[in-house]
Amino acid sequence: MKTITRLLSMAAVAAMLVLPAMAKSVASSEIAFQDPCTDEGKTALYTAFVENRKTDQAKAYDNAKKYLGCPTEGATDATQKIIEYLKKWVTSYEELNEKNKLPILLYNERKYPEAYDLGIKLLAKDPENLKVLIDLGANGYLVQNLKNPKLNEEALKDAKKALGMLESGKTVDNWTPLSGKDEAIAYLNYTIGVFTLESDPNAALKNLLKSAQFESLLKKSPQTYALIGASYENGSYAKLSEDYTKNFGGKDETPESKLALANVNQVVDRMIDAYARAVALATDPKLAAQKAVWATSLSDWYKYRHNKTTEGMDAMLAGILQKPLPPEPAPLTSLPAEPAAATSATAPAGTTASTTAPQSSQSNQPTSGAAKPTGTKPTTPAGPNKPKNN
Repeated sequence: MKTITRLLSMAAVAAMLVLPAMAKSVASSEIAFQDPCTDEGKTALYTAFVENRKTDQAKAYDNAKKYLGCPTEGATDATQKIIEYLKKWVTSYEELNEKNKLPILLYNERKYPEAYDLGIKLLAKDPENLKVLIDLGANGYLVQNLKNPKLNEEALKDAKKALGMLESGKTVDNWTPLSGKDEAIAYLNYTIGVFTLESDPNAALKNLLKSAQFESLLKKSPQTYALIGASYENGSYAKLSEDYTKNFGGKDETPESKLALANVNQVVDRMIDAYARAVALATDPKLAAQKAVWATSLSDWYKYRHNKTTEGMDAMLAGILQKPLPPEPAPLTSLPAEPAAATSATAPAGTTASTTAPQSSQSNQPTSGAAKPTGTKPTTPAGPNKPKNN
């Protein structure tokens, strides 16, 4: 609210000077009057407005609206200056109230359609309002379950624009209820990842990996890692598996086929890591159904990489959260050196093809297209809890 006073301080001084005697003639803003549009009534209203402007702006707004509701015919120059000032003050008050209402609708009341309608209105007036863009973008992933394409489109657009502005060095004075820039970047990346996973899983993966780098609820959410696993599975794994089957399926092993398989396997290792994190973090009973799906994916892919056995998987799972999240793997251009001994079934998941020699058995090769050896693809999980409230 202090913003209004600062923005209109010069206009306030001008308006205050026009009625010094009239203001002094009124003892209190609590004076009762029958007709607010008489000279005495307007004087009382204006005096009440001046008194309430700093201490109770809601009352000041009510005073100003009543004053502006009076006829303006025959207004003196002094009265006209008051009217002009009150109009500016009321406009600023209403605009600020709208901005203050947006986070309440989003974070507290969770009225997303109403919030986005208000956000569109605010951005129409100020397209570069970074705080509004952040609030809409950071909460954007929460509208996906509403099945409203218009809201999805707006949320994705706002998240991309806000993230671009932050990455270019723009900032805001007040991040509330987010803790700061890092948390905002995490949620904006998450929203973008959620909405682009189906159309561009490779791009979504980059956003989702970024969202897990910062300290926020997202870093501890099982859904974040389930989405990362799904991004690998539907993106780079699907393409590499399809290419492998097309170029080497049913043929004798060659150095080229071994290199192609090594690239497939290092992506699978990332998928194992991601699904393991999802399972390890899914301690909430409400996530039991999703956890079962993620556990199946983990088991299937682990057996794919460990000679059809899950031996060692429990130990890997128990320690997975103590390990850093691995980055997206760089494509291998040459085969890694063969280890001295065959890889045991207890080799930790997450070990990339650069340290684990690819096996040539049919059970360890992509079957066809993007299909996994066993099991079903994971369902796309819902997002984690929304940004914490103030």
